[in-house]
Amino acid sequence: MKPSHILLLPGWQNSGPEHWQSRWEQLHGDQRVEQHDWMRPLRGDWTARLEEVVVDADGPVVLVAHSLGCILTAWWAAHSQNAAKVRGALLVAPGDVEQPEVAGYLPGWAPIARRHLPFPAVLVGSRDDPYCRFERAQALAADWGARFVDLGARGHINAESGLGDWPEGRELLQTILFEEM
Repeated sequence: MKPSHILLLPGWQNSGPEHWQSRWEQLHGDQRVEQHDWMRPLRGDWTARLEEVVVDADGPVVLVAHSLGCILTAWWAAHSQNAAKVRGALLVAPGDVEQPEVAGYLPGWAPIARRHLPFPAVLVGSRDDPYCRFERAQALAADWGARFVDLGARGHINAESGLGDWPEGRELLQTILFEEM
């Protein structure tokens, strides 16, 4: 059974045409949650937009987040009254907005929400992600109650990682869908 909506949550600067999220949008018809400003993201604006899309969905949703989208997911889930509409989440390469090198580009995104997510989640981390240390990704997975998947040394798990359509990621997404049936 497929949920009514798979929502793609790109990170800062959006996901370009070669990013696996953009490929999934084209291949599978997943819905990108469009944000007002991809270059200067405001946590409140992004949270309100995600809330709007989830509320408007005509059934359950699955969140597929990359980078800042992971941080958005955790923040939204900690504050939303509509998190029960989420069947699960695939969280890929969270961007550590508390890391000084990243925080300067994304003011207002710290602190990271650390509550257990109220839905099942899988967090995929990379051993050489320049935006989130491997141990930090593992700690976020534990804080959020997410199953952790070690993807090895794949950078920021984006277009530059050479994943193409990333069928392994789609398989992980399917495990989330079938765990909740």
